[in-house]
Amino acid sequence: MSNLKRIFYIFSFFVYINVYGEPSEAMKNEVCDNLKESLQGYIDSKDASIGVAVILNDTDTISINGDKDFPMMSVFKFPLALTLTHYVDSRRLSLNDTIAVTPEDLKENTYSPMLLKYGRRPLKISLLELLEWSLQESDNNAADIILNYVGGVKGINDIMSEILIPSQIKIGASEDDMHRNPTLVYLNSSTPLAMAELFNNFRNRQHESESLIEIATMMETCKTGTNRLKASLNESDVIIGHKTGTGDLLPTGKISAINDCGYVILPNGQYYSIAVFIANSSYNMQNTEKIIADISRVVYNAVVNK
Repeated sequence: MSNLKRIFYIFSFFVYINVYGEPSEAMKNEVCDNLKESLQGYIDSKDASIGVAVILNDTDTISINGDKDFPMMSVFKFPLALTLTHYVDSRRLSLNDTIAVTPEDLKENTYSPMLLKYGRRPLKISLLELLEWSLQESDNNAADIILNYVGGVKGINDIMSEILIPSQIKIGASEDDMHRNPTLVYLNSSTPLAMAELFNNFRNRQHESESLIEIATMMETCKTGTNRLKASLNESDVIIGHKTGTGDLLPTGKISAINDCGYVILPNGQYYSIAVFIANSSYNMQNTEKIIADISRVVYNAVVNK
């Protein structure tokens, strides 16, 4: 379908809603089909492996490479946060509880704003602050401290199974493991559909406990990835909660992974979850992030005009 025809269709659809009321199921399906066609055409033009999944208002799902595994990178800190809150709530503990952090827990030569603030020394720090460092700043040391607190890789997988996190989301390595052996990043993987489902379920449940409300607040004030999903929505009056993931350069010169996943709530109450994973990108960081921003804009426009 040409761009002119697509614009005419969207305009006609908008007029239909105003004049005739809610659209038929067939028309809803056609809107989703057009969105998928637009995304597919854009993705096919890029020299990168790209997976996208979108869930609109709990009802409509669109995906491109939605069942393919992608390395999560720091997106894994979102399911990690959910396991921590379950661990705390199920044991009648509190995120305000403090734990001891040793100098050995504060690894150097890794991304850690927390280390820059406190230095490498013994600390007493609350679980809530560790979550803030992990979700808002994507701090690797904070994430590993949380991971160890819930029982390491085995502990997090046991909890993920207990709270019914989709089985396609797999965690098999810590940040320190991946730093020492970069090939281990593939042990922490997810499909776009599974991650979109997790964010969609979280959006629906985020007011069920104080801990989940804290996570929502942190992700809605996330300080990383401003040039990704959020970049195309800065001028829109929306709420966006998201978690980013960033990989390193491969020996081939390609970027291993650039990701951003989350949920978007529109002023009129409509909402959607979205997961965008990019692997083996031939572009630099700026242009790879722009791919995510472009996809975000296409989805947002389709939802607004639905």
